[in-house]
Amino acid sequence: MNKPKILPPVFLFITLAIMVILHWLLPLRTIIHDPYSRFGIAFMAIGFTITFASAGLFKTRGTPVKPFEQSTVLVTDGFYKLSRNPMYLGMAIALTGAAVRLGSLGAFLPIPMFIMWIRHQYIEREEVFLEEIFGQKYRDYKARVRRWI
Repeated sequence: MNKPKILPPVFLFITLAIMVILHWLLPLRTIIHDPYSRFGIAFMAIGFTITFASAGLFKTRGTPVKPFEQSTVLVTDGFYKLSRNPMYLGMAIALTGAAVRLGSLGAFLPIPMFIMWIRHQYIEREEVFLEEIFGQKYRDYKARVRRWI
């Protein structure tokens, strides 16, 4: 299996940088003004909490966090009860929070691209990878829990 060259956290920060650049160079229109744009900070905190807590579960279970390394345990508790991909979901929520905080329409434009890239480069491939490792156990989990939420 071809491993993607850019890891998800790197792509998260690249996307965040593009959002800030678009906000300053191509704001299009301010759609969320202060004080309401400050709610974006809460979304960022929630998103990063979901991401780091979910990664922490991998570490406590002794299975690699880095995509496509040999998984040793199928983690299905914590946020994984609600989403098969809470780390990616948390990143998407954090990006949405950043866009809300910036408040301009231009800042929202990269978010769908981030989600599509993560889905295509990671999620779809990881699903095949995990099914090969865990078989029916993963298929049962996949039937119970949605991909995003």
